[in-house]
Amino acid sequence: MSTWQPGGWLDGARWLPSPNFGERPAGSDVSLVVIHNISLPPDEFGGDWVEDLFLNRLDPAAHPYFATIAGVQVSAHFYVRRDGRVIQFVGCDQRAWHAGQSCWCERDNCNDYSVGIELEGSDTQPFMAEQYAALWPLLAALRARYPLAAIAGHSHVAPGRKTDPGPHFDWAAVAARHADLALPAEVTA
Repeated sequence: MSTWQPGGWLDGARWLPSPNFGERPAGSDVSLVVIHNISLPPDEFGGDWVEDLFLNRLDPAAHPYFATIAGVQVSAHFYVRRDGRVIQFVGCDQRAWHAGQSCWCERDNCNDYSVGIELEGSDTQPFMAEQYAALWPLLAALRARYPLAAIAGHSHVAPGRKTDPGPHFDWAAVAARHADLALPAEVTA
């Protein structure tokens, strides 16, 4: 998983192009990776509900929770399933809609300069070894293509509003593999 196609599409990932993206502002190099967790319905894994959300085809009648997010238009660049399968929704040269109102190191609008990676999971359960086995080469591929300077969680770029990737994410493993990148303060403390 290291060959890139035009637009920032990664070979080895399953491509499901989302309509929820935009152009990055001129001069906005990709310098940040934002790690998220997601499960639909909350704390339930499997199924295609996350894909449906990112493709604007989530049926609000399929589950009571889905009615609360009906019409939301969001996306991430990548989604790593519990079994390690990687799905790409937005080319990394484009701006995915994953971080919302956000700030990293006094720089607002993280979507402008970041790649969003959603891990299928929740704040209440550990991630799977297969997910980390997929995440490491994905991060390496991103570092080979873009001038990454930092990796942060959604909770770090939107504190008080978001909690993901949650307490079970292995920040120590990220720090061991990417010690030269800026990481959240509590990771390096």
